[in-house]
Amino acid sequence: MRIDAIILREIHIPLLRPFETSFGSTKDRRVVLAEVHSEGLVGWGECTAAEHPYFCGESTDTAWVVLLQELGPMLAAAQPEHGGDCPKIFKPVRDNNMAKATLENAIWDLEAQREGVSLSQLLGGVREKLPCGVSIGIQPSIAELIARIEKELAEGYQRIKLKCKPGWDVEVFEKVRDRWPDIMLSCDANSAYRLRDTDRLIGFDAFQMLMIEQPMWHDDFYFHSLLQKRLETPICLDESIRNRRDALAAIEMASCGIINIKLGRVGGFSEAIAVHNAAQERGIPVWCGGMLETGIGRAHNVALSTLENFSLPGDVSASARYWAEDIVEPEITVSAKGEITVPDAPGRGYEVKRDLVERLTVRKETIKAMELVG
Repeated sequence: MRIDAIILREIHIPLLRPFETSFGSTKDRRVVLAEVHSEGLVGWGECTAAEHPYFCGESTDTAWVVLLQELGPMLAAAQPEHGGDCPKIFKPVRDNNMAKATLENAIWDLEAQREGVSLSQLLGGVREKLPCGVSIGIQPSIAELIARIEKELAEGYQRIKLKCKPGWDVEVFEKVRDRWPDIMLSCDANSAYRLRDTDRLIGFDAFQMLMIEQPMWHDDFYFHSLLQKRLETPICLDESIRNRRDALAAIEMASCGIINIKLGRVGGFSEAIAVHNAAQERGIPVWCGGMLETGIGRAHNVALSTLENFSLPGDVSASARYWAEDIVEPEITVSAKGEITVPDAPGRGYEVKRDLVERLTVRKETIKAMELVG
């Protein structure tokens, strides 16, 4: 396909309420979007990097520079036939997976539109409805957390994931389990614990959780393997899994029993599919995690979650949990049964609200293929 232009923009969009993890609290999102024009069609990508390089080494600002100065020109000078060509195009640039995913996912969107199929079909998805869970950040008090969980359960969500850290864990879990003995419950530490906390982590077994997500170092397999041997609860690895090789290493070392796949973290759909397949072949279930995406990134997560081995409820929840108004229409909704219906329209299945995107844009750059020739 011929790339005619790539439009990069940064938008600022406030969250309905602060979202707190062990990294800190986020109130407003600075989001980089890519609009890729090709032969009359437009594909959209969203960079899931956060405002600061705390989850990984990327941030909104580093992604902007890499997209504008490196990846954008590389893609504009290429003629990818499909999204799977992007890893080869971007190979000279090391790391920067979230920046790479921004453009690669837009090319998959374009390809699906060109072929007249939904993005989920193009990826090989098999699901028409997706079971949904929610991720609930650290709250000002346990009473406020309980109220928040009550609201999410009333809206049908099938799994509750609690962000945790030392000082916000065992007492919280006890109160939640006392109130709801049978709900599907998990926790996510975002690497907040260390070896000295092993006995405390083992104590989490008492709460019969679906998983404990990334309890220790963000780049570790070995110590998670040691911990998993002492835990009954499966460990889920998130930050540690950057590609298929990492997934294979983690599975071989028995570092986890579940893997969270995030499109940005692994560099886009191509590597996400490779991680999914490697886990499926070895009997390890996967699910799709969230990064406070707008509707564009959320639409991509919906499509990814239709693959067969996404057998656990993911974090792909409704737009209305995060935004007063999302930048896509229809907004992504969750049924009373806690399910998302997968769109079957060509491409990502959700239209971008251009007027709203323009109003939210604070900077914008265009890369044209013709400017790179000659």
